[in-house]
Amino acid sequence: MNFVMKQALGGATKDMGKMLGGEGEEKDPDAAKKEEERQEALRQQEDERKGKYAKMEAERENIRQGIRDKYGIKKKEEKEAEAAAAMEQASEGSLTRPKKAVPTGCGDEEEEESIVDTVMKFIPTPLMDMFNKK
Repeated sequence: MNFVMKQALGGATKDMGKMLGGEGEEKDPDAAKKEEERQEALRQQEDERKGKYAKMEAERENIRQGIRDKYGIKKKEEKEAEAAAAMEQASEGSLTRPKKAVPTGCGDEEEEESIVDTVMKFIPTPLMDMFNKK
């Protein structure tokens, strides 16, 4: 009969016994203390892990900085800070946005030679005399 009951109820016979007031859970008096010790051990392991990875990252950063120094590369944050400082410095007294730099070869016509002057340099002197006589 016991076998049939167990098969019919599945694994619920333990729960049935508890519900009927039979066997109760055995409580460990030191369970809270053990749980607290376990939590402390977990916290300690986590701190050790974080310390280990912080040390590794510091070593990596030292190597990165050595490479940056060797090749003259700037950090992304440094580049952004310099660009922001340059923009701020350029626009301190201005109410409008800063002007873009004009590339060389563009802009003032007075400074550049005209095409005619350039061509005249390459014409031989006897031909120049003929042009000047007219």
